[in-house]
Amino acid sequence: MAAGRMLGCRAVEAFELAELLRTRAASGRLYHEFIRTHDLSVGLYVLPAGAVDPQGPHTEDEVYHVVSGRAHIRVGNEDLPVQAGSTVFVGADVEHRFHDIEEELVVLVVFGPAEYTHRVDHQSGRPHGAAAG
Repeated sequence: MAAGRMLGCRAVEAFELAELLRTRAASGRLYHEFIRTHDLSVGLYVLPAGAVDPQGPHTEDEVYHVVSGRAHIRVGNEDLPVQAGSTVFVGADVEHRFHDIEEELVVLVVFGPAEYTHRVDHQSGRPHGAAAG
């Protein structure tokens, strides 16, 4: 099945985890967005065991669904263990970060609306929450 980026509004688009993992690994990046419409974006986020999660808060609501691995996530003042099957909602602009990553963490990430569509950080000229690069 397809593993490319969904750019239009097709009625159906299907993806296979193995292909998404290969595409993400080949990119050399931690995050691989594979669906993007105006109203949402979906990607795969992979953090190796022992890694430091570099992300900052986003201007959109997001949902994390842990596909595999074990870690903790700090959301605001709360710290929660996560593992395969865990689903965590993080509201827009809330500080959050995975930590104490015991096993490689593979996470399906859903943004609503699409990531970086709300605001721009006018001091840096980048979408709010975007990593420097």
